[in-house]
This record gives sequence, C-alpha cells and structure tokens, in this order.
Amino acid sequence: AGIKAAVLMAHAFNDWNVVPEHSVRIASALKGRVPLRMYFHQGGHGGDPTLAMVNRWFSRFLYDIPNGVDQGPRAWIMREPTQGQKDGAPQLPTPYADYPNPAASVVTLHPGTGGSAMGPLGLRVPRKQGMETLVDNVEIAGAALAAAGHRLLYATPELLSPVHLSGTPRITLRLASSKPAANLSVWLVVLPWTDGPIGPANVITRGWADPQNHASLKSGGDYHSMKRGEPLVPGRFYRLTFDLQPDDQVIPAGKRIGLMIFSSDRDFTLWPQPGTELTVDLDGTSLRLPVVGGRSWFAEAVGKE
Repeated sequence: AGIKAAVLMAHAFNDWNVVPEHSVRIASALKGRVPLRMYFHQGGHGGDPTLAMVNRWFSRFLYDIPNGVDQGPRAWIMREPTQGQKDGAPQLPTPYADYPNPAASVVTLHPGTGGSAMGPLGLRVPRKQGMETLVDNVEIAGAALAAAGHRLLYATPELLSPVHLSGTPRITLRLASSKPAANLSVWLVVLPWTDGPIGPANVITRGWADPQNHASLKSGGDYHSMKRGEPLVPGRFYRLTFDLQPDDQVIPAGKRIGLMIFSSDRDFTLWPQPGTELTVDLDGTSLRLPVVGGRSWFAEAVGKE
C-alpha cells in the first residue's frame, strides 16, 4: 500500500533461480494502486524488456511526456520461438489485456491408472482408480525421470490444436508416505520429452511441497502461515493442494501435456537417502489448468474425449 512509483516489471517464466511467483505476487498486489506493466519472456534468469518499452516508460514517468505508455495492454509476453524461426531473428513481445490472460479459465484434469509407465490425463472423472506408488531416488535428475522410473506420469491425448496456458496451475493430491518426512515435487511437461536445456520445449512449469505442512496446504498454499510442520504417520493419507509456478505458454498441436509426480527434485529439494515410498490416491488427485478458451477449447484440442 505504500508503493507510489509506477512499476514496469520484468521476469522470465523459466527463471528457476528467482521463480516467477515472486514478481507475479507483487504485480497482483499492485494492480489498481499504481501504473503497472508486466513483461515476461520464455528464457531463464535475467532478460530486459525491449529498449523501446523501457525508453517510453521512463520518458513518461521521469520526464512526464504523455506518450500513452500507461494506456492499453497491461501485459507483454515474448512468445515461444516458432518452428523455422532463424536464430537471432528479431522478435517483439505480444500484448495482452492483462496477466493472467482474462480469457483463461480453470480446466480440471484427472489422472487414470498406469502412471508407472504413462497413464491418461483427461476431463472425465475416473471411478475407483485405486492407488499408485513411486519410490524416491534423488540420484536421478528430473529430465531422466520423464523417460522412466521413480515417478508417476499421466498425459493428455496428442493435441489436435494448440493449447494456451496462462496463470497458475494448481494440484491436489491425496498421498501417503512410508516415512515421517518426504519431498514432493510436481512437473508439468511437454511430451514427447525434448532433450536440451529446461525450457518451453520440455517443461511447462514446476511445483514443490513439504507434506509435513499439509495443514497449510488447503487452497493453493498459504505462504503467510506460521504453522510448524508435523511428522507424517507412515501409511496415513493426507490431502494437499498447492500451486505450481505461474506460466504463460502455448503448447503446440502434436504434443501432449504431462503431469509428472515424484519425490526429490535434486535441483530444489533436500537430498534424502533413496527408498521412501509415496502412494498416491488417484481418486483424490486432480490438476487445475488455466486454459485460454476454457473447457470447450481444451475439449476440442484433445478430441472431445
């Protein structure tokens, strides 16, 4: 409430050093209080807005030049490189009314049996899916987990048309641990997996939670909570709902959206000894995706499954 300055915010959706929720959270708090524009790109840590955008912003708010930069679209996003685009070719950010995209609405997906290989992920609510179990092994990096083993993986059908995600995905899990403490990691991935640096070609977004904090993980995760975690009772099921990192990405036709659930993410979590088992109740698990065009668009993209 005490901020008076106009704010031009810049962040990357694939910044895994300072994750995007930090800027998105600040921007959300500033909306309606001060002039605000958000610039996002698809790269990693760093990356400035275009020089023209910066120049217009400071011309308006340092030199009081009425150039209209404080009117019109609130969000500017560098889209993913298009197929056939030449390296180094100039690319301009795409304007949107706001971030998250106002045309996005929640689409809830449900996993189906078969996650040890690759189970289905779709709009229909399966019945009596039962439990599926994974075994933690921090020695295996996330990119290798996408291929096989030590994770559960569920995927949509191959997309018939592009799907534009804009906002913060949210996962609900009902799970049990074989030990009093365990890591919990979730990746949203593009399949088939593309080898190379973590980016829009293979990872959409990520999220992590400490199941010992289940009392604070009821509606996305309460970062204000001061409740201490409590040791898990091995074998007891706990319900957790937490947010993944905000994103804005267009997944192209011909790809699949995959939900990968695993325990230790060696780039982000503690490194316990391998062997902890996590059991997931599929009937108590769902994924909420912010899809531009909503459920009807998504249904068309997956063939009205």
